[in-house]
Amino acid sequence: MKYLGIMLVAFLSSAFLHLNAQEKFFKSADEARAFSQKTANYFKDSAKVPEFFKEIKKYWPLPQNEIDGLEEKTVQYMNLLQARFGKTENVVKVNEEVIKDFAVKETYILKFENSAIRLIFTYYKNNSGWIINAFKWDDSFSEEFR
Repeated sequence: MKYLGIMLVAFLSSAFLHLNAQEKFFKSADEARAFSQKTANYFKDSAKVPEFFKEIKKYWPLPQNEIDGLEEKTVQYMNLLQARFGKTENVVKVNEEVIKDFAVKETYILKFENSAIRLIFTYYKNNSGWIINAFKWDDSFSEEFR
């Protein structure tokens, strides 16, 4: 019975680790910044959005099913946004905020022909390195006028 209990704990621990997508860490904030720049450009082509999520999963300790759900909704909305706002033109970094040596938030604007959306990456430094703490996109780019 004791052996069964140990096996159950080992199995559940292993299963929990596989529920989270994150498997890598950035070595520095600069490496995280380079990642943001590279992956934000995937949004210029809606066909590359799944590639964006494939990359971001490696560094984001969020459950796999939540990332998959966000990916599905993002692909749907990107197609709607292109139909509504026109072709994508380019991606521009517009803001960066830093909290000491443990958090970085970068904001990019994805420009369409007739409007824009915001892409926000937040990184956090834990004991193992830098991870993606949050990613979101929205159409509230007007908040960047402050």
